[in-house]
Amino acid sequence: MPTLRDAEKKRTLCARLARVEGQLRGIQKLIEDEADCEKVAQQLSAARKALDKTFYAMLGCMIEEGDQPLAHVSEMLVKFA
Repeated sequence: MPTLRDAEKKRTLCARLARVEGQLRGIQKLIEDEADCEKVAQQLSAARKALDKTFYAMLGCMIEEGDQPLAHVSEMLVKFA
């Protein structure tokens, strides 16, 4: 199984995920506080897009590291995107 080895790229991906985690906590608070559904939907959409960006950034790292065949990266795109 491929892994990310570049420490800076790992930090960047983890920072993105920490922001998403904060977004999700904010969404939970909106729901608990009975916020308008459209506002909740907007924040859910933003969190989903942030996760997607993180996924694609990870795939980019795999491509840059170059030790995975592009066919494997393509399979991951088809399977998970």
